[in-house]
Amino acid sequence: MNWKFLVLLASLAVTFSSGEEIHPQSDWPWWRGPARSNHAAAGSDPVVTFSQTENVVWKVPVSGRGHASPTIVGNRIFLATADADAEIQSVLAFDRSTGEPLWSSNVNEGNFPEKIHRKNTHASSTVACDGERVVAVFNNRDALHVVALSVTDGELLWEKRLGPYAPKRYEFGFAASPLVYGNTVIVLGDTEFGGFLTALDRRTGKQVWSVERPKQMNYSSPILATVGGVAQVLISGCSRLSAYDPKTGKALWVSMGASSDVTCGTVVWGDDLVFASGGFPEKLTAAVRSGTGEIVWQNKKKSYEQSMLVHDKHLYTVNDNGIAFCWNAKDGEERWSERLKGPVSASPVLAGGRLYAANEAGTFFVYRADPEKFELLAKNQLGDEAFATPTILGTRIYARVTHLDDQGERQEMLYCLGKKSLPQ
Repeated sequence: MNWKFLVLLASLAVTFSSGEEIHPQSDWPWWRGPARSNHAAAGSDPVVTFSQTENVVWKVPVSGRGHASPTIVGNRIFLATADADAEIQSVLAFDRSTGEPLWSSNVNEGNFPEKIHRKNTHASSTVACDGERVVAVFNNRDALHVVALSVTDGELLWEKRLGPYAPKRYEFGFAASPLVYGNTVIVLGDTEFGGFLTALDRRTGKQVWSVERPKQMNYSSPILATVGGVAQVLISGCSRLSAYDPKTGKALWVSMGASSDVTCGTVVWGDDLVFASGGFPEKLTAAVRSGTGEIVWQNKKKSYEQSMLVHDKHLYTVNDNGIAFCWNAKDGEERWSERLKGPVSASPVLAGGRLYAANEAGTFFVYRADPEKFELLAKNQLGDEAFATPTILGTRIYARVTHLDDQGERQEMLYCLGKKSLPQ
């Protein structure tokens, strides 16, 4: 993505051919936000300090468990969640202004995978919304179950089974989020029995195209980028960094050795460079030139579960152990590193020139996005666990966290954080 594109996109509305509109200034319609970069819109200025009682606009209980981030379009917030005991996967809708629950739509009942990773959930994929429908992907019945629901009342509009998806060697579950492009929704299923990248018509669920992926497990989400003027779907993992034409699924370029076997984080980009990081079996972060696949630089650091972030020609990340890094995006020079506190699963979000990064214990670190030095602005405690990446719009932070009582019982909460006197 061109560095200036983020500023341009913030001033535009994304209009689909069917007439819906997504407004980058006020909506966060899919994983990593409107520009797919984890950047809040230009002019966003969320609070720096907060807690379970400080700068809380509202908070509301969330049923079940999930690591899906809040998706926000208009005055509605959408969340994927799952009740592992009852084996029910659902999508929830809340009022953005008040937190009031609006609807709950049960998508799957029964037939959960027998095993998943202890840090994963049965609802870790963030839903996407095009203004009319919410698209969610769940691992169920040894396949990926894709559904489209009405934003108004959660009514099922269509459903599609993609697969098979039934890992046996690494029974860690599923995590990749759906990707909306034009009139399609693109779904990735990397699995040891033969992966696939499939585009469905987002209005009907009909398959538009599908291509094979390597026979390897992988957990990263596909992401849409415009690099060098070319729109492309970028995917890391399976020992390569790959780019596909979003219109046809045709492979545009591939860089072998630019990614570890397994990655969880999403690819990021800036100017003509694309960046990926992973951690199994080897630690590797690499910068690749789009179009040629040339590896420009690499190091032996990893961001395994987290996605990195590009800002002002620098690459920022927080790794599993809670160490924050800043590298020069052009040549990989390390500008600084600072130990926060791990473990970390969520990804940092940029807003108001600041980075907001949560660890698994519910501690939210706020520090400046400054390559010259690390400057911690605040360390905020919110709940007892945080795995979902927060969503930031304007002056508000929407955070999904878990509270644990004295008996260890879990209760997920959705917080809206900000000063009550300020507009959203």
